[in-house]
Amino acid sequence: MGLRFNFKCNTFAKSLFMSKKVVGIAMGGYSSEREISLESGNTVYRALPQSQWNCHRIVVDKNNWTVLDHQENHYPLDPKTFTFKIDGKVVHFDVVFNAIHGSPGEDGQLAEILGQLQIPHSSCSQEIAALTFNKRDCLEKVKEWKISVAKSFTFDQGEPLDVHAIEKKVGLPCFVKPNRSGSSYGIVKVYEKKALKEAVNTALKEDVQLIIEAALVGMEITVGAYVLDGEVIVLPITEIISENDFFDYDAKYNGKSQEITPARLDDTTLNEIHATVKKLYRQLGLQGICRSEFIIVKGIPHLLEVNTIPGLTTASIIPQQVSAAGIELADFFESLLTEAMKKPLI
Repeated sequence: MGLRFNFKCNTFAKSLFMSKKVVGIAMGGYSSEREISLESGNTVYRALPQSQWNCHRIVVDKNNWTVLDHQENHYPLDPKTFTFKIDGKVVHFDVVFNAIHGSPGEDGQLAEILGQLQIPHSSCSQEIAALTFNKRDCLEKVKEWKISVAKSFTFDQGEPLDVHAIEKKVGLPCFVKPNRSGSSYGIVKVYEKKALKEAVNTALKEDVQLIIEAALVGMEITVGAYVLDGEVIVLPITEIISENDFFDYDAKYNGKSQEITPARLDDTTLNEIHATVKKLYRQLGLQGICRSEFIIVKGIPHLLEVNTIPGLTTASIIPQQVSAAGIELADFFESLLTEAMKKPLI
């Protein structure tokens, strides 16, 4: 039975409470994924045992960053020191669990701040986060390691739109995607050349940089991986069967897809995917829980993207994969925090 604490607890209990590691669970952010991030962060907060961790939620807005305790009290976060005060006492975080999808969590801004302050965190370094958040740069990098990707065409806001060049390079149908966005926001599948302009305008609402990719035909899978005691652990793979035209926001969060875990893969393909995911994790220098998306074409996995802050809501895939692996969600989150605190601070 876990211990419960409040601010009227006795001296011994206070001492025990303060000896626990202080965890900040960062959530919210500046992107369209803000509400999903808040759900992800609260999933982590509810799962972590308060008897073992002194958890506080860090709610990130553009104008201010606020800390919430277990009694829903609000405290302003000092952005220079990443500390806050309770009853006049300054509280420092021992470790931060990064659950911010999009900016400033997934693009490396938070990692840069925490790195400068020597605060351990559960996510990638600033440099790696910035690379993986940029789909174009990340896919170009993995091609150097002989990992297959779809044919693509890049487009930036303000450039002349050459629909003929796009069709020649990637063919139709194709996907028009924001280069730095998640949860399928702004993605449009295009079947006809005349629809490209409208699709580009839709995607530009999310990002000024776009990537336009050939539509691959095959099994879509998503693969979670993390490090435990120095070993890359690949979670049970999930096969995605969308009721919609592709695995869009509606399919991801409104139940418009069938998610089969473990995926129906033969041993040869399964081994190939495991090897590819471990290679990505090591060579990209990933940290924490990451999820890679693939489409398998004629037995060959083609990488779509690497997500370094994957969703952790009740509708998200990583919690499903953790459950399929026979791991309690609380134990999983605790292992991520423990690994984060092992990382050398530079």
